[in-house]
Amino acid sequence: MALLTPLFAFLYHLPQVYKWLLKPYYVASLFMSIAFLAVRKTPGICDRLATQREDGNSCDFDWREVEILMFLSAIVMMKNRRAMFLMTCKPPLYMGPEYIKYFSDKTIDDELARDSRVTWIVEFFANWSPECQSFASVYADLSLKYNCAGLKFGKVDIGRYGEVSKKYKVSASPLSKQLPSLVLFQGGKEVMRRPQVDKKGRAVSWSFTEENIIREFNLNELYQKSKKLSKTRGDKVSQSQFPPVPEEEEPEQQGAEAQGAESESKKDK
Repeated sequence: MALLTPLFAFLYHLPQVYKWLLKPYYVASLFMSIAFLAVRKTPGICDRLATQREDGNSCDFDWREVEILMFLSAIVMMKNRRAMFLMTCKPPLYMGPEYIKYFSDKTIDDELARDSRVTWIVEFFANWSPECQSFASVYADLSLKYNCAGLKFGKVDIGRYGEVSKKYKVSASPLSKQLPSLVLFQGGKEVMRRPQVDKKGRAVSWSFTEENIIREFNLNELYQKSKKLSKTRGDKVSQSQFPPVPEEEEPEQQGAEAQGAESESKKDK
């Protein structure tokens, strides 16, 4: 059973895994690795290879090649141990309330540029990322507290929409550790993002807690400014729905006009 659980987990996540492996870098690396093993073990070819083995068998690995393979295997396991462990121990999906708009590759640009007065906080995530799933409840709570007409929250799955990942320069690779990424947009343009990315394309370590997000993105001040936009919009809507009522004339003025009309009628007689 201990062996079947990782196998079933790997098969479940196989559609996401093959997307990474189909990249030219991984394809070339896999081909070169297999080619080395095939050449060393194929009869007729390995016989012509040089070897340092004492028995002179050139179709088997010598001590130097074994050390190199073990060293490379250790590096690969150390680089990916956290990703492989979390892949089999994913947290439960968040199913609670939220005020979040989900974008696609065809809607995100239009929504961000629709109203320059609206500030957007957009989370770039991937469904396969355990960090994104753990952050979902925190992001939902922030949307319930701070969402208004002038401050809105959105999400886009860059694991599904690769063009969005390239355009907004958020890497979906597990090694980059850029997921999740929060980006603040004002007037349709990026103002800031967390985590920040260094020159090598790796994310600077940052904790996605509610306190850090409120402080770094200055949500309290943004919310106060955005509420003013909500009030101005409400006033405009009320004025358009309820046009101003003409003022009624005062009774004294109406009585004076009536007396003037009677006196004019008497003169005519």
